Amino acid sequence: MGEPNTDEVEVIGLERLVNKSSAVDDGGGLRQDPIHGVAFRPSRPVPHEDGTLAEIARAGWDELDQPIVQVHLTTTMAGRVRAWGLHRRSTDRLFVIRGLVSIVVYDGRAGSPTVGSLNEFRVSERNPGLLVIPPNLYHGWKNLGIDEAFVVNMPSETYTYEHPDALDMPYDSPQAGEVVPFRW
Repeated sequence: MGEPNTDEVEVIGLERLVNKSSAVDDGGGLRQDPIHGVAFRPSRPVPHEDGTLAEIARAGWDELDQPIVQVHLTTTMAGRVRAWGLHRRSTDRLFVIRGLVSIVVYDGRAGSPTVGSLNEFRVSERNPGLLVIPPNLYHGWKNLGIDEAFVVNMPSETYTYEHPDALDMPYDSPQAGEVVPFRW
């Protein structure tokens, strides 16, 4: 007596499952359509005799079309969310150097060809990349890992202490759910 066809086996709860979808295509490219102006440049850690080296930024990269005027490091504790932020003038250029982080970008720009679109990027020191977020896009992240995450930012404008170009809407506020259609 042969084994039954596995597709014919009755499985309790099967109707509650959803099909998985891959985040990348067979060439390794991201499947999501990027929000207008958002760019992601993967970086490959290159092993050497003492560890690895991964490029964070390079003058000739198309993604760095504005000068680097400041570099700062933000840390986020495990399980914590830093969202939602928006800059009116400055472009953020983020690079996760430690931890596993889900970075989400939402296009709320009226008149944008991608208005209403949402992108999620899962990046870490094992899957690094430079994420460029232009002005007027909601963005934030959650540390999905078990240790503190480290995110380097190289904004296109220097931080102005008297009048920061930083608008925030707390992730857990009732307004956030009405504006950004994403929850971790």
